[in-house]
Amino acid sequence: MDLDLSFAPLLPLPALIVAAVLAAAAIAALIFVRPRGAMLRGIALALLLLAIANPAINWTERDTVPNVLAVVVDRSASQNLDGRDERTAEARRLVEERARALPNMEVRIVEGGAPGQGSDGTELFKALQAALSDVPPDRVAGAVFISDGIVHDVPPDLQALGFKAPMHALLSGRENERDRRVVLTAAPRFGIVERTQRVGFRVDDVGISGEEPVTVIARRDGEEIARSVVIPGRNASVEVPIAHAGPNVVEIEASAVDGELTLANNRTALQIEGVREKLRVLLVSGEPHSGERTWRNLLKADAGVDLVHFTILRPPEKQDGTPINELSLIAFPTRELFVTRIQDFDLIIFDRYARQGILPMLYFDNIAEYVRNGGAVLVAAGPDYAGPGSLSETPLASVLPAEPIGGVIEQRFKPLVTDAGKRHPVTRKLPGDGTVPDWSDWFRVVETETREGQTLMSGAQDRPLLVLSREEEGRVAVLLSDQAWLWARGFEGGGPHLDLLRRTAHWLMKEPDLEEEALRLRASGGLLTVERQTMEDTPPQVTLTLPSGATRPITLQQTEPGLFTASLETGEVGLHRAEDGTFTALVNVGTPNPREFQEVVSTADRLQPVTDASGGSVRRLLQGSGSLDVPRIVAVRDGTRAYGADWIGVRQAQASTVRGLDIFPLFAGFAGFILLIGALAAAWAREGR
Repeated sequence: MDLDLSFAPLLPLPALIVAAVLAAAAIAALIFVRPRGAMLRGIALALLLLAIANPAINWTERDTVPNVLAVVVDRSASQNLDGRDERTAEARRLVEERARALPNMEVRIVEGGAPGQGSDGTELFKALQAALSDVPPDRVAGAVFISDGIVHDVPPDLQALGFKAPMHALLSGRENERDRRVVLTAAPRFGIVERTQRVGFRVDDVGISGEEPVTVIARRDGEEIARSVVIPGRNASVEVPIAHAGPNVVEIEASAVDGELTLANNRTALQIEGVREKLRVLLVSGEPHSGERTWRNLLKADAGVDLVHFTILRPPEKQDGTPINELSLIAFPTRELFVTRIQDFDLIIFDRYARQGILPMLYFDNIAEYVRNGGAVLVAAGPDYAGPGSLSETPLASVLPAEPIGGVIEQRFKPLVTDAGKRHPVTRKLPGDGTVPDWSDWFRVVETETREGQTLMSGAQDRPLLVLSREEEGRVAVLLSDQAWLWARGFEGGGPHLDLLRRTAHWLMKEPDLEEEALRLRASGGLLTVERQTMEDTPPQVTLTLPSGATRPITLQQTEPGLFTASLETGEVGLHRAEDGTFTALVNVGTPNPREFQEVVSTADRLQPVTDASGGSVRRLLQGSGSLDVPRIVAVRDGTRAYGADWIGVRQAQASTVRGLDIFPLFAGFAGFILLIGALAAAWAREGR
């Protein structure tokens, strides 16, 4: 309880001052003249003046509030190295125990920098400010950081913290640590498929003396593409071939050195998005027909396709007497297309094409060889495929997966997706597919048998309708009907011609998302999704390798026909690798090349300026003998030294809250009236004697 005296004058302050001056003059005159009762008159006058000043006694009841000490614990990934996490846990226990033993002290444990919190780097001061946001600055006793010292949000000065109290840092790392890391100096984001991109890097050694050469291995999608020897501290580069469209994951790994803290930062990764130049497609229509523009419109609408289209309007055998110089037709440049520049095309489409003496047999042999070397051919067949002059009677037949065995079946049928087609990305989940497909009928299919490949759709009498095949490095597709235009024209509601034809064309041009056998790994935040596309009933076992080197088997569940997936949380950031013995998939979780692993050697340099400014200290938990040394915690007052050889100090503030307040006016009420009357009566009585 606190007692104090306050005044609430009944007159304005200037008037009260004037009255005090007059009263003082009157009392001085009484003392000088010394009449009878002068002293009592002076007392009465002083009491009257005091009554006008209206004094009051205040009783204040206060409750002392505890001081708040923040113990900031670093939970970043680098704290898991070299036993730092164990030292941190023991130091936290002892600091908390000793701080709670201080009188009037509240201890708050603040954890910061944990992986997966959405930030790049260790942010301890942000966590400290959030934890003390409800504490008035005069109640903050200080802060004790238990960390390896690698903190990325150190404020420039104490004013940014919003309080002034001693801050101390207890470092969990050892002295004279050593580490090797790979730093990217040039990291392109995009690259043209089938060209190369230059990736720049540097190997940095910390705590390692000398400049011994370092072996560096570069990989793309898990496959080694280059091996070189570099000098630490000097910039180097490697040429990376961009093999395919989509993500190309590039790793650069430096050899290990004895005694280094971690191998996690010996390897760095980046993702280069493979971008195709315009895909060149050659479309050869054997004759004008109703479905000819379906293919042309489809390919012209694709901004990524450069289309060259020829329609044979006048075959050589046509003799109608028209002079050649009067024909407005472009000669078919067969030699230029099928010999000189055939390798420039990503896809060749024969649309209702039959041998008409335009292409020599040698050219078909050249087209077959083009397929085997990595090209792609699509045959959109009609009655021409079953009759004389069929492409099946040319050397191209050696790579065609369907062989005609009769004529053309002319009857109404609904195209159906086969069991294999329901698993294949080209035909899986076609819009409208179901037990009874919601698309219109076709009326013609070439009667064939497949000699290889996969039949994805069937037609009348269960004959193959769409057959895909791989031929060495290339691909071939045969569509055994010329009725797709019925879907394009909306006949009886139409059908998914865009999805079917576009997917088929892009599968032929090796679009990664349409591969029937593939392993994919995706990351969203800390959630990993493993996806295995296969035509088999059961996928092979997948093994996931974490950035730390730990492995775990993955159990996949079928989510769609031919598609098996699994999702799992990962507690690590960095490059994750999934392998099943045939395929390898990689993905980076978190920020590529996170700051957390760019520097892992424990240091006092980052926290020293702010602890010195606050009057605190930085010291290591691990002594030369290898024992853990956690300092005592002592309460100190403002302005005194806040650390010693074996102790650290926290501020002992005297903050409190007011629980109650009572005010007693001295001259108010009956008591004040009696006091004044008594003084006047005593002066009158003494004077009347």
